[in-house]
Amino acid sequence: MKRYLLLLCLTLAVAIQASPDNAEKSQVPLADPYILLDGDTYYAYGTHADNGIECYTSTDLKSWHYAGLALQRDNTTETRWFWAPEVYKFDSKYYMYYSANEHLYVATADTPAGPFKQVGTYMMDKVLGSEKCIDSSVFTDDDGTQWIFFVRFTDGNCIWQCKLNDDHITPDASTLKHVISVSQDWEKVMGRVCEGPFVVKHMKRYYLTYSANDYQSPKYGVGYAYATKIDGTWGKSSKNPVLQGIEGLVGTGHHSFFYDKEGNFRIVFHAHNSTSQIHPRMMYIGSMKWDGYVLEYDDATPVISPKLATTGIQNVSTTPAHTEVSYNLSGQRVGKSAKGILIVKDARGKVSKRMVR
Repeated sequence: MKRYLLLLCLTLAVAIQASPDNAEKSQVPLADPYILLDGDTYYAYGTHADNGIECYTSTDLKSWHYAGLALQRDNTTETRWFWAPEVYKFDSKYYMYYSANEHLYVATADTPAGPFKQVGTYMMDKVLGSEKCIDSSVFTDDDGTQWIFFVRFTDGNCIWQCKLNDDHITPDASTLKHVISVSQDWEKVMGRVCEGPFVVKHMKRYYLTYSANDYQSPKYGVGYAYATKIDGTWGKSSKNPVLQGIEGLVGTGHHSFFYDKEGNFRIVFHAHNSTSQIHPRMMYIGSMKWDGYVLEYDDATPVISPKLATTGIQNVSTTPAHTEVSYNLSGQRVGKSAKGILIVKDARGKVSKRMVR
């Protein structure tokens, strides 16, 4: 009997230790997260605050400082539901694409920490009128053309695309096109939802990654579709989902991709607060990899659970950053040596060099 009780206690101890609720938890409360590497600093943005878009900064992806509101409600025309931001740098200016009150907006700033200020009215005004839409994501192709992917409520939550003009803001109504809706079995657990689009290019093929199921579902996850042309026909992968319920986390989704300082292909996503509580959703960072044309989650690399370095606001510079190291829009690390040699390292570690003036 004593031996049986000892074995039972050991079994319970192992079960408790492995419980998702007891797994190491992130301390950064961002849903729909996005990470920008600018110079030597990572900037994280996401859904959380009622009065704008929060920003966190880090130099190692593990320890994060709260940097305040990059976008404040007073610098917009909306008052609620500031969701799913992405920030890009174009021509020395930073552009934030985000949803507010279920419409799409753009705000600009001179630094990645803001202050960002809304530009014009909602983006789809001349394309969709007052129709609501959310979750905008911008993809820049090799030739410099830009496309915005976003969610409409025309078939549950489904994904559409539209080309942007050279100002990075104005959509070309003639290019508006439906991309994907719910169709695969794994997407039908709760609701009719395809959302959170993000596009990358690999070996001349385009990959539209997205989240499916209602975000409140523990089965919320990430899948992808692909096309040979950016405005072509998108077919979903038979390998879906590529991210769902990893390392005891549930509700894993609404992600974005980035390359870290070492050129590793990273995914940042949110998960439920615990297996029994959805909010506040927390930010986690994992790794992705390619097997030929197949996109896969790299489960050999442990998930990073970000920690807060301080409860105070980090002193973030309000002047534009000037750095010799950055990443271009194709995810390649670009650095300029003292001898004027441009060094480019791609995601597979291949390094090329050329002289620059």
